[in-house]
Amino acid sequence: MARWQDIHLAQSMLAAYAEGAFPMARSRTDPEIGWFGARRRAVIPLDGLHVARSLIRRLRRERPRVTLDVAFGEVVRRCAERPEADDSWISHRLEAAYRVLHETGRAHSVEIWHEGRLAGGLFGVALGGAFFAESMFSNRPDGSKTALVMLVHQMRRTGFVLLDAQFMTPHLARMGAVELSAEAYRARLEAALARRADLTARAIDEIAPAEAALALRHLALSRRQAPRPG
Repeated sequence: MARWQDIHLAQSMLAAYAEGAFPMARSRTDPEIGWFGARRRAVIPLDGLHVARSLIRRLRRERPRVTLDVAFGEVVRRCAERPEADDSWISHRLEAAYRVLHETGRAHSVEIWHEGRLAGGLFGVALGGAFFAESMFSNRPDGSKTALVMLVHQMRRTGFVLLDAQFMTPHLARMGAVELSAEAYRARLEAALARRADLTARAIDEIAPAEAALALRHLALSRRQAPRPG
């Protein structure tokens, strides 16, 4: 049973996401929660994810299994305890609140499996037609990239229009993320919140990861090559 403090924090988080803010702690053991809203917001266009040929070749060779919401708690813990991070913004308090959001159908995880073991994953929060991606991890090469491919693939099939990535990083830029002004992001967010979408409406493994990656690569290439107005 979740403590009332966890439920209260989870409710506050949903209200913050709807207003364009997101929570972060200073460390794994930090009891305080900070609320942030980037001036320049990173988003990943659902028709603009950059997928390398090498990733498609790996997926065809390894044929990983993909699942949705099968190991949410483990994905969050792995994201919080990534060895390459000096410390984590996912505190124990936030981890407990994300579990509450998952139990109420608001938070989701994508898991990538190789030979029966968790190879990578990501998690985030869904509101309307917006998905707020929080963190990802890899135990094998391209584990988190595969999870992102399958998330975008699933979002496109289930009514989502906005994939929020918060702060721009070189890694996100290579994956096709773009920056929006606070005003442009707010307009996108309001439009997304007005939509109805359900990440679980279709089975995520209806298409193999290699085929999903290839389709997204073709889509992004077509988008970049399309003539621009004016």
